Amino acid sequence: MSTQFKTVMLASVALLAGGIAAQAAEPIKIGMTFQELNNPYFVTMQQALNDAAKSIGATVVITDAHHDVSKQISDVEDMVQQKINILLVNPTDTTGIESAVNTAHKAGVVVVAVDANAKGPVDSFVGSKNYDAGLMACEALGKALGGSGEVAILDGIPVVPILERVRGCKDALAKMPGLKLVDTQNGKQERAAALSVTENMIESHPNLKGIFSVNDGGAMGALSAIDASGKDIKLTSVDGAPEAIDAIKKPGSKFIETTAQYPRDQIRLAIGIALAKLWGAHVPAAIPVDVTPIDEKAAQTFTW
Repeated sequence: MSTQFKTVMLASVALLAGGIAAQAAEPIKIGMTFQELNNPYFVTMQQALNDAAKSIGATVVITDAHHDVSKQISDVEDMVQQKINILLVNPTDTTGIESAVNTAHKAGVVVVAVDANAKGPVDSFVGSKNYDAGLMACEALGKALGGSGEVAILDGIPVVPILERVRGCKDALAKMPGLKLVDTQNGKQERAAALSVTENMIESHPNLKGIFSVNDGGAMGALSAIDASGKDIKLTSVDGAPEAIDAIKKPGSKFIETTAQYPRDQIRLAIGIALAKLWGAHVPAAIPVDVTPIDEKAAQTFTW
């Protein structure tokens, strides 16, 4: 039996037990702090959390840090005061959130990091294989370019998942000597910022043939700049967001691939593992979640 299968089984048993226990005990209270909720990816996570909590009779407290680590720390402290049993933390700053993780741990709260890991006594971490995501996206980009040409990276906030995607991309590009990485700029993972940055990239590098964006939000801004330029610049990304999938579906689109994550699965696994830990089980320190490359053909049926 594989480690990943054992993990899924453990989470499933914990969720089932949670549903049974909820009928006879005081409801479990789950707190989740998001780095942002102005993003379909995290909105999907929130929906999955609410659905899962309802199924086991748990109550939920949700906060949005707006990428402000001070606010996120304060939010966690407030949740601890509200006597949460489980904290799901999606850190806006992996290191900066450590004091809040310590506060929750000292209060006896089970802490599971989701999507991005956090410093401190985290009981488990559930997140995508971000290195693989960057690797797959840039392998697809290199293949589409026939292994040669100038390419650029549309970077983002320097948290571990983004850093890992960039590392994976660079390793993929390094396997194709005909590809030349000519620029790396921060699009802040936002459409407007990415649009402006991509316009500058295209102007500065008239022979640019491909761009890798670290997320779909930035990719949509990059796509607007590419389309406006009239140039044949291929684009790949990471996430699998509905808007990106729709763009990839279009025949002749310059957006040729996104490596999809599974936000609902991350939340379901995180809750299951947290419940198992709450009831005394030994749980894995990290649960890596697979990612899937989505091209035009796969986009016809893919959904989060």
